[in-house]
Amino acid sequence: MNLTEKSPENVQYMIDQITTKLRMINIGAIKPDHFDSEMYTELKELYDYVMKKDNFSPSEMQSITEELGQLKK
Repeated sequence: MNLTEKSPENVQYMIDQITTKLRMINIGAIKPDHFDSEMYTELKELYDYVMKKDNFSPSEMQSITEELGQLKK
């Protein structure tokens, strides 16, 4: 999968991977169509950060969730 290309499928994939890795309970609140394509680079950076780490502190999880919220339309 080439995540350097902006596409709805790539946004869907990254959101799915982030929510799975963080074991987010309320994943229904985070839908790919909520994200602006202009924020794709920021979403990709967040995705890369989450995928690099194995464990997250509660404060890191809160920060990531807040960042996702800021990336929404």
